[in-house]
Amino acid sequence: MTDTPIHALEREILDDIPLARAMQLHIAAYAPDRLTMSAPLAPNINDKGCAFGGSLASLLTLSCWALVVLRLRAAGEDCDVYVQDSQLRYLAPVWGELRSESRLADGENWDGFFAMLGARGKGRLRVVATVADESGKPATTLEARFVALRRESKSSAA
Repeated sequence: MTDTPIHALEREILDDIPLARAMQLHIAAYAPDRLTMSAPLAPNINDKGCAFGGSLASLLTLSCWALVVLRLRAAGEDCDVYVQDSQLRYLAPVWGELRSESRLADGENWDGFFAMLGARGKGRLRVVATVADESGKPATTLEARFVALRRESKSSAA
């Protein structure tokens, strides 16, 4: 049975990033312009009984990163993806499941990103993610700039 790209990436994240495995991260949903990643509260709890800030930061960052990686893979691009910078805001405690929704930031678009990647072998774009509280209001937000660098093909490296 063939793995879907979503399951393959989730397995890579869990295999390659011990923190993600300890957090029990899961890609819950993906569409070309949105990604949902979740984690249970129990392994991500702090001393007050709500979500640990470091877990929220990790979940939000990985959610955005995974959105970019899946979109690149769908386009047949072989790239390393890095977070260049980010701004994180903690607005309210999270008392239940951690669930991050990521999407492109306002003013960003995939066409411009892929055009830059094609012209320079490097593309940048801003991605935003939110974890909501029980009422659906933003509890933690992240805006981050990601950089994709096209990998040198093995045939041209020889």
